[in-house]
Amino acid sequence: MIELNHVSKMYGNVVGVNDLTLEIPTGAFGLIGPNGSGKTTLINLLIGHFRPTLGTLRVFDCDPASDRRLLRRIGLCPASDVLYPNVSAIEWVTYQVRLHGIARTESRSLAETALETVGMTDAMHRPMGTYSLGMRQRTKIAQAIAHDPDLLILDEPYNGLDPVGRNDMTRLLKEWTDNGRGLIFASHVLQEIESVTSSFLLIHGGRLLASGTADEIESLLAETPQEICLVGNDVAKLIHRFADVDWVDAMDWNQTKDELRVSLREPMEFYDRIATWIRDDRLTISQLRTPNGNLEAVFESLLRRHRGEAP
Repeated sequence: MIELNHVSKMYGNVVGVNDLTLEIPTGAFGLIGPNGSGKTTLINLLIGHFRPTLGTLRVFDCDPASDRRLLRRIGLCPASDVLYPNVSAIEWVTYQVRLHGIARTESRSLAETALETVGMTDAMHRPMGTYSLGMRQRTKIAQAIAHDPDLLILDEPYNGLDPVGRNDMTRLLKEWTDNGRGLIFASHVLQEIESVTSSFLLIHGGRLLASGTADEIESLLAETPQEICLVGNDVAKLIHRFADVDWVDAMDWNQTKDELRVSLREPMEFYDRIATWIRDDRLTISQLRTPNGNLEAVFESLLRRHRGEAP
């Protein structure tokens, strides 16, 4: 679906993206990173709005900066608010579809279907200046999907949506990918990504720090320093066990809460031994909380490693 070969984008002396090399097959991928990490720059490269300063970029084996026909296969929902207050949703979405070279009558029909899909049927004839932020967001999604693209690129798509809208959006995106189409979903909120896909691209400072699937996330967690929390009447009796190994960086015992937090340099050593320790010492431990399955742990740990703060 997407191929980048040593792609960099410079804004004068500022690096937008830095030496990105990867291949992305058709599927759903979360583009994760803090604000200013390079997510929007990468999106602008994918749609041909920017040309790479260095390197080459292909989307569906086309150069997006030179082959404008490619835009027919891409649907974009930008983070910015690009709606017009005195124009109705049906007029605006119809116009966006016509820009892809589709006839007026068919464009109108496609626009109506897309607005119905995102729950905007009742309000589609009202001026968009009367819409709430969530309604405007739904309308932007409608114009992105109306021409039935092969790849949907969303930049912060949950912005302004209430809980019902978020649930509707998650269901829509899952159905989209279940139908075999591509999705690039940019967000700095990891829970939003996890609700749609377990495949992710993590960027920071314009660089790709990690990419992978759910299984690879678990592998990263197992190999990445992390903090675990043990709770129970006997957690203090584990302190001597941790003191005798060389893969524990720090411990913090809260006597009031019967809670022991342990920073692990080699988590797999801990997981291999903890059950044996509890059994042999006949301890009562009520909870063991770990970051497994949570991309936040990967994100924070890889950033520390990227900054040279962790081994």
